[in-house]
Amino acid sequence: VQLVESGGGLVQPGGSLRLSCAASGFTVSSYAMSWYRQAPGKERELVATIASTGGTTNYAGSVRGRFTISRDNAKNTVALQMNSLKPEDTAVYYCSVYRSRIRYWGQGTQVTVSS
Repeated sequence: VQLVESGGGLVQPGGSLRLSCAASGFTVSSYAMSWYRQAPGKERELVATIASTGGTTNYAGSVRGRFTISRDNAKNTVALQMNSLKPEDTAVYYCSVYRSRIRYWGQGTQVTVSS
């Protein structure tokens, strides 16, 4: 199993970024996929999840209405569209999957929201 995130960077408040997670070793359509984030000095927190069946999505209250998680089965990728970004969204963002009793993580991608 391998997860590789991309798309992070520096953006001004109110701006947008789109993160992508390329998966290998398994099929993203068969598992719930999640995005987490960890800000300096804080615990890692769940940001968004997309279910394996039906595509049901769930979001942390702090990002609901601004972030959208999606899945591209043909490319075996998961994306996180982030709009109306705020300084408090600054963190390292991780793609994750729970498979065969193991939670797998990508290496993370840094998102910095600052003017």
